[in-house]
Amino acid sequence: MTMLRVVLSGDFPQSRILSAALLVIFIALAAAPFLFPGTQSLNVAAKICYFVVLAASYDLLLGYTGIVSFAHTMFFGIGGYGAGLALYTWGPTWTSVLIGTLLGLGLAIVLALIIGLFSLRVRAIFFAMITLAVASAFAILASQLSWLTGGEDGRTFRVPEVLRPGYSLLEAGAFSINGRIITYYLIFLAALVLFLGMLRVVNSPFGRVLQGIRENEFRAEALGYRTIVYRSIVNCLSAAMATLAGVLAALWLRYTGPAVTLSFDIMLDILLMVVIGGMGTLYGAVIGATIFILAENYLQALMGALSKSAAGLPVLPQLFDPDRWLLWLGVLFVLSVYFFPAGIVGKLAARK
Repeated sequence: MTMLRVVLSGDFPQSRILSAALLVIFIALAAAPFLFPGTQSLNVAAKICYFVVLAASYDLLLGYTGIVSFAHTMFFGIGGYGAGLALYTWGPTWTSVLIGTLLGLGLAIVLALIIGLFSLRVRAIFFAMITLAVASAFAILASQLSWLTGGEDGRTFRVPEVLRPGYSLLEAGAFSINGRIITYYLIFLAALVLFLGMLRVVNSPFGRVLQGIRENEFRAEALGYRTIVYRSIVNCLSAAMATLAGVLAALWLRYTGPAVTLSFDIMLDILLMVVIGGMGTLYGAVIGATIFILAENYLQALMGALSKSAAGLPVLPQLFDPDRWLLWLGVLFVLSVYFFPAGIVGKLAARK
C-alpha cells in the first residue's frame, strides 16, 4: 500500500467503482497484445495509451489551471513531425528518434513560453482565440512546406529495426513477440510513466498553486504568487507532454501528417475526452480517452449489428444505421454532460 501511495503520489481514486474501472483499463492495456491479438484491437489500445497522455496534458491547462487553449494539437503535431522527419531524413536509428524528440521538445517549449508570456495576461477568451490563430497558422505552414513535411500527404518513414513488425524477439509455437508488440509496450510504458509524472505534478505544492489560480486568480496574486509565472510554466509543461504524446503516435503509426496530428478535429476530441471523463482530475483523462476511442472505433460496428437484428421492425433499422454513428456519438456526449456535469470521475467520486 505504501508503494502504491508513492506511485500514485497519494492521489487514490475517490470511489471503489472508479478504482475498479481504472484497474480494468490498466490490465486490459497491459495485456492487450495477448488478450486482444487482432490488428485493429492493438491499434485501438495503442491509440488509447498516447491519447491518455494527450488528454491528461490538456487537463493540466483546462482542469487544473483554468486555461482554455486551442493550440494543443500543434504541440502534438510538433512531436509527431519532430520524430517523423528525423527518422525520414537521418534514417531509422534511435539517435534519430532522440534528436527528433529533443528538437520537437525544444520548439514546443519555446513556442509555449512565447504564447504564454504574450497572451496569458489577457482574458481567457482572447487567449483562446490567440492560441487558435497560432495553431491554424502552424497547420497551414506544415501543409505548405511540402519539401520538408510532405505537405498534405505527410511523411511515411521507417523506425528502428527492433520496432518493425517483421522483427522477431521470441517465438514459441503460437506465442511470439515481434516488433509490433515491442513497439506497443514501449508506448504503454512511456504513457504510464508520463501519466504518473503528471499525477506527481498536480499533487505537489506547484499543483496546489495551479488549482488556487483556477479558483481565484486575484486571491492567489494577493498571497504573493506570480500567477503569470505559474501559468507560463504549466503551459510549457503541458506542451512538452503533448509533444511526447506526438512522438509516441509517430512511432506507432510510422507516419506523420496534418490529418493525424494537426487537425482541429483532434482538438475537439481531446476536449470531449476531458469533459466526459471529468476536468481537474487526471483519472478523468483515462476514462474519457478510453470511452471516446472505443466508441469511435466500435460504435459503428455495434450499430450495424443492432440494425441487422432489428430487420423487419419499423424505424429501428434506419435509426441504428451504421452511417448515423456520429449522431449517436453526439447523443452519448450530450447525455454524459447532462447526467455527469462534473464528468464521470466527478460523479463517481461524489458517490464514493
